[in-house]
Amino acid sequence: MKHYNIPVFISHFGCPNSCVFCNQKKINGRETDVTAEDVVEIIEEYLESLPKESIKEVAFFGGTFTGISKSLQEEYLKTVKVYMDRGLIDGIRMSTRPDYISRDILEMLVKYKVTTIELGVQSMDTEVLRLSGRGYEPSEVYRASELIKEYGIQLGIQLMPGLPGSTYVTDLNSARQVLDINPDMVRIYPTLVISGTAMEGMYRAGRFEPMTLEEAVERIVPIYAIFEVAGINIIRVGLQPSDDLREDGVIIAGPFHPAFRELVEARIYGDFLERFQDEEEIIVEAHEKNISKITGIKKVNKVRFGRKLIIRIDRGLSLREVRINGKVYTRLDILGGVIHESDNN
Repeated sequence: MKHYNIPVFISHFGCPNSCVFCNQKKINGRETDVTAEDVVEIIEEYLESLPKESIKEVAFFGGTFTGISKSLQEEYLKTVKVYMDRGLIDGIRMSTRPDYISRDILEMLVKYKVTTIELGVQSMDTEVLRLSGRGYEPSEVYRASELIKEYGIQLGIQLMPGLPGSTYVTDLNSARQVLDINPDMVRIYPTLVISGTAMEGMYRAGRFEPMTLEEAVERIVPIYAIFEVAGINIIRVGLQPSDDLREDGVIIAGPFHPAFRELVEARIYGDFLERFQDEEEIIVEAHEKNISKITGIKKVNKVRFGRKLIIRIDRGLSLREVRINGKVYTRLDILGGVIHESDNN
């Protein structure tokens, strides 16, 4: 059954933290700009268009949900519970910080049947966390993750490769540490310089240089591979191209692409095909749904290998298989090659 999120974006005007990548406004006397009535309106609007036979979660994103006052958290949760009691909504998910998780908070969330908590971890490197203004140590991530699992709530972790002080190695090591935590799902967001953030000031002063699009793809490919091989659900790679992001002047710099995941997939297949570079032809046969991934956006792999690359549809192959010059390789074969290469870097 298909899953749908009903997104409710809650700003946290009272957030005391100063993360360099965040442009949350600080408005005295106000916690947020979303009322319980707004939540009802959003849910009703989505329920009109979403298929009845589907899994629906209300997703509180955009701020630190468990950082707002407990009374307001409960007001939101009670609003959604009405729909859950009527069988119209199947669950609640939210994003928050690792240092805003406690037993008291989790007991309340369990009471209202919260199904998923996504932690904005961003990095597991102490120095990167410090330079990014996160205000906690990696140990806080382990503590919060263990508690969330203990209470039977699904755990998601969000990573931001390319933060100040990060490198290919620190970002890959962060992913490996997250692998040890074994979350149910991950999101991977390459760092962008957003207008109105401290990072914008760092960038304009020459104190921070974001990754290029090419660098971001190269850095995220092995991270993507180790999570997929481990069976962890990668629910997003790259920021969703919302209307806000597309407005002029919102993204100041950084590796934004509306189809970032497709860039990563094409690189994974392209790098694997390099081992056949010395052969006269590279004949690739795959399920029709994989052809665009192998070809790549703007036919990047056709350009990379030229006329020697021949790609054909074979409906007899599964989505997890590809035949190259007569030999069948599994998805794990291909991803394993990526991981092996990253171990040598």
